[in-house]
This record gives sequence, C-alpha cells and structure tokens, in this order.
Amino acid sequence: MSNPVEEFNAYRSKMNDKLLSNNNKVVKRIFNLDTNAFAAGALDVKTKELLGLVASTVLRCDDCVKYHLESSYNSGVSKEEVMETLSIATLIGGTIVIPHLRKAYEYWEILENNEG
Repeated sequence: MSNPVEEFNAYRSKMNDKLLSNNNKVVKRIFNLDTNAFAAGALDVKTKELLGLVASTVLRCDDCVKYHLESSYNSGVSKEEVMETLSIATLIGGTIVIPHLRKAYEYWEILENNEG
C-alpha cells in the first residue's frame, strides 16, 4: 500500500534537487531564505511552522500545507494546536479554504497514523 507522506516527500525532494541543480541564483537564494526564515529565532520553530500553516492555508497551497503540517508534527505540535491554527486560517481565508481544511485534516491524520 502506498504511503502519502513518503510519496510527497520523495517527489518534493526529487524536484527540489532538479530545481537547485540548474544553479539559478534567485531560486537558490529563495530556498535559502525559506530555510533561514523557519529557523529558531525570536519565535520558536513550532510557532513559525504554525504561522506558515496559516499563510499556506489562506493562500490555498496544498503542497505548502502538507509541508507545514509535517514540519509542525515533527516539532511536537498537538492535534489541538493544529486545529486551532487551521480554524484561524479558515476564519481569515473564508469559506473558500474549506476544501483545503479538509485536505489538511486528512493529511494530519495520515501523519498521526504513520507513527502508530
């Protein structure tokens, strides 16, 4: 049976490698900026990932939502924290984000079940 988390990460990694192998300075700098922006600073990693989750949900980027859900999960975020974060995203984004809310909830369940 397929594993959606492994499939997502394998695809993401493969395509990131291809993009970065083109040696485009702008793309490399954006990737670097993204990595550094989510490092611990005045805000901890967990908080930054939840902020990324809100922004990604409001912008309706399902791949981004998956990425931030997994990073949040790996940072020790609880299901209650994720649901509260997604509720804020839905409030800010409006009903147009409800399909993305569904997908986010489904992916969180997959992350939880992968541990079991």
